[in-house]
Amino acid sequence: MKIKLGAIALTLPIAFMTLTGCSMTEASNSDDIPSSGTSTSSDAAQQAEKASSELYNLIGLKGKASDTGPGVKECGKKDPEKYFQIFHSWSFTPTSPQQLESTMERLKANLPKHGWKVVDYGPDTSRNKNLNLTADNDTKKFSVNITYRAKDNPPHLNFFVVSGCYQIPDGEKIEQF
Repeated sequence: MKIKLGAIALTLPIAFMTLTGCSMTEASNSDDIPSSGTSTSSDAAQQAEKASSELYNLIGLKGKASDTGPGVKECGKKDPEKYFQIFHSWSFTPTSPQQLESTMERLKANLPKHGWKVVDYGPDTSRNKNLNLTADNDTKKFSVNITYRAKDNPPHLNFFVVSGCYQIPDGEKIEQF
């Protein structure tokens, strides 16, 4: 499945603004990105893929996920040599698009049973009024924004998983990917 880079480019800044204010861990003020602890970027990327895999399993439908890997970004205004965030943007297209209609409600109900706290749910401000769900997982130190793109052809779900700020261990360098 081809990824719509333009849509992702527009979605990323919005998702970062939405998700980086989450309550994954304590932050010194509400503008700070929460801490996710200390990790190498490759280990943090594996955790992002694991969180995405668990989310994929919660969809509960047959279909195809896009084949994208995690990425590394700077962590707000913190030193880019010491701090980073991991994000993983992917999409899911079911074999039968009609099945997506109830999937968002099912995710809203099931995510809290798996450690996710739903912090926002409802239509976005686009002309298509896409249904959005944002949830935080304090244990996993990730947030997710899920968008149901009902009017796209084919209809699908977009997932944007993002971490808090990681600090690179002493003596290590942040890998960019």
